[in-house]
Amino acid sequence: MRYLYGLAIVSCLILWSSCRNDFETVASTGSLEFSKDTVYLDTVFTRIGSSTYNLKVYNRSNEDINIPTVRLAQGEASNYRLNVDGIPGKVFENVQILAKDSIFIFIETTLDINNLPTNAPDFLYTDQLLFDSGGNEQKVELVTLVKDAVFLFPEKFPDGTTEMLNLGNDSDGNPILVKGFFLDDDELTFTNEKPYVIYGYAAVAGNKTLSVEAGARVHFHYGSGIIVAQNGTMKSLGEPSTDPEAMENEVIFEGDRLEPGFADVPGQWSTIWLTDGSLDNEFRNTTIKNGTIGLFVNTSNPISLKNVQIYNNSNVGLLARHSVIDGENMVINNSGQSSLAIQLGGSYEFRHCTFANYWTNSFRSFPSVSIENTFETETDLFIADLLKADFINCIIYGNERREFSLYQDSQGAFNFKFENSLVRFEDPTGEFSNDPLYDFTNPALYPATRFNLDPAFQDTELNNFNIEKGTSGAEGIGLPGVLPPKDLNGTTRGNTQQDPPDAGAYESIDFPQG
Repeated sequence: MRYLYGLAIVSCLILWSSCRNDFETVASTGSLEFSKDTVYLDTVFTRIGSSTYNLKVYNRSNEDINIPTVRLAQGEASNYRLNVDGIPGKVFENVQILAKDSIFIFIETTLDINNLPTNAPDFLYTDQLLFDSGGNEQKVELVTLVKDAVFLFPEKFPDGTTEMLNLGNDSDGNPILVKGFFLDDDELTFTNEKPYVIYGYAAVAGNKTLSVEAGARVHFHYGSGIIVAQNGTMKSLGEPSTDPEAMENEVIFEGDRLEPGFADVPGQWSTIWLTDGSLDNEFRNTTIKNGTIGLFVNTSNPISLKNVQIYNNSNVGLLARHSVIDGENMVINNSGQSSLAIQLGGSYEFRHCTFANYWTNSFRSFPSVSIENTFETETDLFIADLLKADFINCIIYGNERREFSLYQDSQGAFNFKFENSLVRFEDPTGEFSNDPLYDFTNPALYPATRFNLDPAFQDTELNNFNIEKGTSGAEGIGLPGVLPPKDLNGTTRGNTQQDPPDAGAYESIDFPQG
């Protein structure tokens, strides 16, 4: 009975406190404090909503206060949206803050550059958040950079359906359909004049070529990508940049969220898929980042990858299935599974490449480099010859003890070689000591390759894979005369027995002190 009585008292207190709205307040005197004096909503594309940003408003006084008005300076005409202490709107009256307490204001925007007074590709949109008026008025600035872009998306039909691409049939014979469209002839050249934003899958038809010019920026909405069909071609034709931070001449593929918080977030879009029968594909001076599979190569026609960087992909950086790839000066890092996954054989040569994996977003059970001559589906096991998988003057490293794996089905050939490379593969229990694929003393498979020496990368968290002079285990172990003659920074490599090149995509440098 005493328990029921106590419960009744608590219930009454809760009801009284939740219903009370008559506490006495004093008027704001213009002494509010704010968590910031300017809210930068960073950069957004026209017609794409921003992230939600917050501002905290403090009442440091010993009295409960009432703010007569909280409003946007442009009022209902403003392109900003507010939520003040849980209530949406653009103009608010009698906002109360308890003594020594605070409230949150959440701010968003969606802007259409075509409705703004500018013809420029970029426009700085501003407004003010005003608290009170007259002599007690206080203000917080709101700032957003709006970028114009070329938007490419599937057609929406009058019946409410959306244009689809047929990717073939599943194991039950049902068509595999995705939202997508074929690029028209006037859409097959991406320039650097404006960024491109793709919704759904943009497809390159047979006998057509998508050319992406130096300095172009291509952004993908969630679940989007590029598909190159049979007899289609994709050429990403970046050039070396003078500013390694701005990368002004390189081609960059990434998601369509431009806020700094999304700069390195994996899984924001799907993939660039070079399907079976696509041909003459070429990528140079190109960065691909923040996708699910950065680059999916599924064609036996040769592809050239030069000065390509692939980062922050939730599954695989480069997935190659029964393909023919020539790669040089490549860097791949931060992949949820493998940075390089070779399946169903093929033919590959990688020179002066760095395949690393320092993924920390979740548990990773795959090595940085995975090589196999099979591919298994739910119902079938496919086997094909691995004609060649040569890694010359490369680094294969990461934050796991074993950073490459080999799997051979004896029904198919399995030819590979790690030459003058630095590889991480620790086997303290001798689990692999009797497997001839992992006989590291075999000069036919591992000529002049070093194991488990620290490459001394500059900053793996920032995808900076320069190596430190005088410290790196990759320094001076390369085979002279191996192309390309310059590293990813444009530095000329050593090319003699007395001055051999370093392994990996970069020649060693002195790191800044401090």
